[in-house]
Amino acid sequence: MKILAFEFSSPQRSVAVITGGPSSRPTVAEVIETASGHVMKPLGMVDEALTQAGLAREQIESLAIGLGPGSYTGIRLAIALAQGWQLAMGIKLLGISSADCIAAQAQAEGFTGRCCVIVDAQREEFYAASYELQAEARRTITPLQLVTLAEVRQREHAGELLIGPEVNRWFPAGCVVFPRAAMLGQLGLGQTDFVAGDKLEPIYLREARFVKAPPARHERNT
Repeated sequence: MKILAFEFSSPQRSVAVITGGPSSRPTVAEVIETASGHVMKPLGMVDEALTQAGLAREQIESLAIGLGPGSYTGIRLAIALAQGWQLAMGIKLLGISSADCIAAQAQAEGFTGRCCVIVDAQREEFYAASYELQAEARRTITPLQLVTLAEVRQREHAGELLIGPEVNRWFPAGCVVFPRAAMLGQLGLGQTDFVAGDKLEPIYLREARFVKAPPARHERNT
C-alpha cells in the first residue's frame, strides 16, 4: 500500500508518503513545516514528499487526512486537497482522528501510562481524550469530548499526563506532542473504511446553532 497523508490540524503541518503493509515495517518520507520556519505551499510539500519517496502522484493508492480537532482552516485545506485529488484520480480516502494520531505519536516517542490528549477548542474549552499507552499497545479510556479548564485540571490531578500540540500554553507540566503525517499514514495502513470526498468533515463536537435574522424593516414614506 502506498499512502499519502496530510496532517494540517496543528501549527506544525506535515505531509508524508508511507509505503508498506500492516504487518511489515513501513517506509516513510515526510516533509514538516513549522510556524516559525519557511512556509511551503501544500502542493509543494506533496511534491517534496513524493520526491523523497521516489514515487509519482499516479502511484499513490490512498490518501489519509487528519480530521482534527484543531485548526479549522488547516483541516479544511487538507480536506479540500484530498477532495480535488479524488476527483482527478479516483483515489480512496481515509479520515482519521488527529487526537488518535497524537496518542500514537506519543507512544512512538516512548510515553507510557495514562495520557490525556488536549487540544484548544476556544471559548475556554478543550477537546480531550484519554488513552492508556504501553510499549506495544494503545487503548482509548475516554473518547474525545469537550471539557472545561477545571475538568482538564481534574484529569491532571488524577495522574494523567497532558499531551498535545500546544498543551504547555495552559498546563506547564504538559508535554508537547504534534500529530504527524507519518504516523497518520501508518494508522491508515490496513484500514478499509474508505469514504467519499464529500463525506469528509472536520471533527467538531459543538452543535451548530443558527439564529434566524429578523425580517428587514421597510420604512414607509410619508
